Amino acid sequence: MFELLREGLPLFFNFQSVLLTVLGIIGGLIIGVLPGLGPLMGIVLLLPLAFHLPTIPAMGMLIAIYIGGSAGGSISAILLRIPGTPLAAATLFDGFPMAQRGRAQDAVGLAMTSSAIGGLIGGLVLVFLSPLLARFALRFAPPEYFAMAVLGVLTIALVSEGSALKGLLVGGFGLFLSMVGTDEFTHAYRFTFDNFKLSSGPHLVAVVVGLFALSEIFFQVESGGYLAKPNVQRLRISFAALGLLMRHKVNLVRSSLIGTFFGAIPGAGGDVGAFISYAAAKKLARPGEVYGEGAEGGVVATEAANNGCCGGALIPTLSLGIPGDASTAVLMGALILLGFFPGPALFRDHPDVAGGIFMAYLMGNLVLLVLGTLLAPIFGSVLKVPKAWLLPAVLLLSTLGTYSLQNSIFDLWVMFTFGVIGYVMRRAGYPLAPLIIGMILGSIMESNLRRSLLLSHDGLQIFVERPICAVILAIDLILLISIIYSTFLSSRKVEAAR
Repeated sequence: MFELLREGLPLFFNFQSVLLTVLGIIGGLIIGVLPGLGPLMGIVLLLPLAFHLPTIPAMGMLIAIYIGGSAGGSISAILLRIPGTPLAAATLFDGFPMAQRGRAQDAVGLAMTSSAIGGLIGGLVLVFLSPLLARFALRFAPPEYFAMAVLGVLTIALVSEGSALKGLLVGGFGLFLSMVGTDEFTHAYRFTFDNFKLSSGPHLVAVVVGLFALSEIFFQVESGGYLAKPNVQRLRISFAALGLLMRHKVNLVRSSLIGTFFGAIPGAGGDVGAFISYAAAKKLARPGEVYGEGAEGGVVATEAANNGCCGGALIPTLSLGIPGDASTAVLMGALILLGFFPGPALFRDHPDVAGGIFMAYLMGNLVLLVLGTLLAPIFGSVLKVPKAWLLPAVLLLSTLGTYSLQNSIFDLWVMFTFGVIGYVMRRAGYPLAPLIIGMILGSIMESNLRRSLLLSHDGLQIFVERPICAVILAIDLILLISIIYSTFLSSRKVEAAR
């Protein structure tokens, strides 16, 4: 663990990496504050820029957006009773009542400091567990990698919003997209329709930007209210929240660890960890602390869990190559585009890169601790930006960023196409994240399946003869059966309701 951090120090501690991490925290907080955007949108918008940067500065910027965006949603939840992100949904239970009682400054301060320290605790778990998990995964061969890729798709599909079957179908569509282009083994073109620009498949960044950013623009345009400006309480700079936070030390550590645990379960997400942390804090509340009416412990519990989840979600992403959530799926895609594949080989072959990523995550939370308090008045004012200004800016960033990837108009058409697809999917209640995860894991799944079959001379026995692979495939089978069973139960309930 310490060796990784030592090797990562020179890569991270330079002007470019530190500056981009600081700017990433600021940008993430601003994006997190604005309802409907959030950390995923921030990562998506700046993914094209990261494509042109060195690895550690690029990942430092994207991870900082992830951290800042996860924390920023609490500000709108506290001031407007509208969570900026789903992660902050539980924060409004006590954050908004605190603001109504004239303690908006204390609530925002507690949210920022709890998020930062919760993120640091999650980061320490990340730094400690990831190398151990990666060392275990060094025993993996192609059969195990294939089984783990299947597990990643099934897990995300199982916990997707709405129907698990819909999540599985979207993941299958992502697997299909991963096959578009040139076959790795035979160099034959697949599903390119004689279009040379599809020889490498649709560019991941263009797909991600269209699917998330452009579809969100379509939704916001449809909802109207372009010039609406909410009435927001003014905030001021104050570090008094650090003193308040010390009253809740046990709650802070417990909630951070709960968030980290649920973050490390692929697909569980920070919102699950936040609600469970809130329930635990409420059950163990001190006498006189009434949750739901402005309890400080409620804000501490939910925000510590939110950012603790960020460190947890990076554990399976970096050590096994299985994204913990949609944001880490895009982070994983960014790392692949930069030339480094997450998984045990990253720790074995590029320990300096793994250490640099760890340093970026830890330093990002330290920056959040300071800037989250110092710049709170600015972040509160961001809520007054009307949609009529915001949407054109997002569209401009999306278009310029996507075009700059390869200076290709074709990438813009891909972005627009997946913007329409994303909009239609969301209208029909289909989750978007499984598509990206299927697209990322699809190539890993296919290549390792074919390598396994080559090693076994086209025999399937290799998947059951290896104990680790057999166990993972058994888990895959259980998950698949649970998806089918839950879908069957849901259909029976719908029929019974009729």
